[in-house]
Amino acid sequence: MGAFLLSFGVIFIAELGDKSQLMALAFATRYPAAQVLLGITLATAVVHAGSVAAGAAFAAALPTRAIGVAGGIAFLGFAAWTLRGDRLTEQEQERALRPARSAVLAVSGAFFLAELGDKTMIATITLAAGEEAFGTWAGSTLGMVAADALAIVVGRVLGTRLPERSVSRLAAASFVVFGVLLLVDALRG
Repeated sequence: MGAFLLSFGVIFIAELGDKSQLMALAFATRYPAAQVLLGITLATAVVHAGSVAAGAAFAAALPTRAIGVAGGIAFLGFAAWTLRGDRLTEQEQERALRPARSAVLAVSGAFFLAELGDKTMIATITLAAGEEAFGTWAGSTLGMVAADALAIVVGRVLGTRLPERSVSRLAAASFVVFGVLLLVDALRG
């Protein structure tokens, strides 16, 4: 349960202001929200399963202290990445607005490609290196889906008036806290 809650919280925060949240908003203007969320869930479940497998492989191959230090540094990097911000490229915007026969397949495909190498994927790998695999997978998957669902709901209510900069700063500060805690724990142990 600890791995689930930690992964849910970290990935939820990591997803705030991320480009895939922007994609969720774009898709939700074109397709029913339930189909968008199903597509996001399918893609996220697959990407995060691979991420957890990679994290578990790192955990088996590297000493715990090295993983803790690398994880702490990675989270500090995620803070900087978050402050830099994400924007949809023209190609990603076009893909999100292109007509498709199946909204679920369109969303799944776009999200799968967008998440490869994204900070939520890397954060999941980092978490899986030190936490239980199933809880990490379930928590990271549901954390991302919840953040994207929130974006869809808030986006429909507020339109384009989301305070992106404030959300990014809050997410970056959370990453700094997680990074420092990981580093302190790794260097103390």
